[in-house]
Amino acid sequence: MSRLSYGVSMSLDGFVAGDNQGPDNPLGVGGELLHAWMRELEVWRAQAGQTGGGSNASTKVLKEEGENIGAIVMGRNMFGGGPGPWSSEQPWRGWWGENPPFHRPVYVLTHYEREPLAMDGGTTFTFVTGGIHAALDLAREAAGGQDVALFGGGSTAGEYLAAGLVDEVSIHLVPVILGAGVRLFDNPDLASTLRLEQVSAMEAPGVAHLKYRVTR
Repeated sequence: MSRLSYGVSMSLDGFVAGDNQGPDNPLGVGGELLHAWMRELEVWRAQAGQTGGGSNASTKVLKEEGENIGAIVMGRNMFGGGPGPWSSEQPWRGWWGENPPFHRPVYVLTHYEREPLAMDGGTTFTFVTGGIHAALDLAREAAGGQDVALFGGGSTAGEYLAAGLVDEVSIHLVPVILGAGVRLFDNPDLASTLRLEQVSAMEAPGVAHLKYRVTR
C-alpha cells in the first residue's frame, strides 16, 4: 500500500499558520515568513511557474518530498473559498490561478458537494464529502501505487495523525515566533496516539529540516 506523507513549515513556537487567516491573508499574520526559505529556491519557483531563484541544501529536501507522489489530499481551508456551501455564481477556483503547482490529482476535504474542477497542467480538484478515509482511499487509487501527500494545516493533519493514517512527517522548522495562530499538534488525541521516530535532521539557510517516521 502507498504511504501517506505530511510536510509542513512550522515556527519555533509550534504554529503552521498565523492568526487572523482570511481571503486577503490566507496564511495569517506572519504566516508568509514560514515559507520564505522555500520561495527563494529555483525548484519551487519553477513549480509555481516563476523564474529565478537559487539552490542550497533545501533544494534536495524539496525535490525528495515531491518524488513518487501520485496524488494529494488537501484540507478545505488550504483550498480556500471560505466556510459553508460553495458559491454557485462564481465558484472559488483556488489560490493558485489556472495552472496550480500540483500537476496531479488533488482530493479536497469538504462538507459540501461540488463537481470536480479540472485545471491546466494536469491538476484536477475532486471534492470529497465522505471524510478522511474516503479521501485517502480515492487518492491511493488515483496514485496507482505511488505515494500520497497530505497538504493542509493543523486541523486536517491532526485528524489524519490521530487516526494513525500518516506514515511520515517532515517538519521544516523556521526561526520565527508567531505568538498565535494554528498549531500543528493541537489535537488532544495525539498525546496518546502519536509516536515518532526521527529519521533525519538537516540544517539549511533559514530552516532546519526534521523528518520522522510514524511508529505503530
